[in-house]
Amino acid sequence: MQLWSFFSGMRYFWSGSCVHLIMEKGNGCCFSIMTMPNLIVVLIAIIVIFVIRILFVIHQSRKPLHNLPPKAVSTLIVLGSGGHTAEMINLIRVLQMERFTPRVYVVASTDNMSLQKAQVLEASMVDQAGPDKLKEKAQFMQIYRSREVGQSYLTSIWTTLVALVHALLLMIKIRPQVILCNGPGTCFPLCVIAFVFKVLGIRWSSIFYVESIARVKRLSLSGLLLYKLHIADLIFVQWPHLQKKYPRTLYVGCLM
Repeated sequence: MQLWSFFSGMRYFWSGSCVHLIMEKGNGCCFSIMTMPNLIVVLIAIIVIFVIRILFVIHQSRKPLHNLPPKAVSTLIVLGSGGHTAEMINLIRVLQMERFTPRVYVVASTDNMSLQKAQVLEASMVDQAGPDKLKEKAQFMQIYRSREVGQSYLTSIWTTLVALVHALLLMIKIRPQVILCNGPGTCFPLCVIAFVFKVLGIRWSSIFYVESIARVKRLSLSGLLLYKLHIADLIFVQWPHLQKKYPRTLYVGCLM
């Protein structure tokens, strides 16, 4: 009986304390329960605003040519290995270089050959102003690969996370207005960070993805991810069959 009286007294004291906290201080255990619905409403409002912002960015990204300013734009060019680099070099040669400047080339940390090809390309376009002008117009950086050739998709999850962190640091430094890529896994973390920057209002980067000519029946993994997630502003394909299979792509014919 004494034990029951003790617990009954404690229950009365606890209930009285909660009532006292509500009436006198407006906080405490009961106040936390009372404000829970308000917190849920705030969280729902934040989620709704975030989703609306994402949809707005996706809608605006479908009109990238109208978003580009008339003056020169800083351009990030992502090079892959082997055929990807060869295709990108051919594509860069036909660009209006004075329009897409300054240029930053990003290659995988293990791809020294693509880095050398980019340096040779820029050197070939230097005019009589000398090498100093080349240094002002072009920069060369390397990034961790999100997935090596032949690497399993399971192990690539970790390497992709590492690449995302590295890509974040690079994008904070570069903050390009245009991103040009054509298929290597290296480009995906950079494009993801660029899309997040759009949503957060940090930087608006127009992302142009050119699918490899070797892709006849289906998009590459990088292209498919950028297509399905609506990250790329425009995806160019070089075969009409691909455009029919992926209606939001743009068929431009053979670029090689």
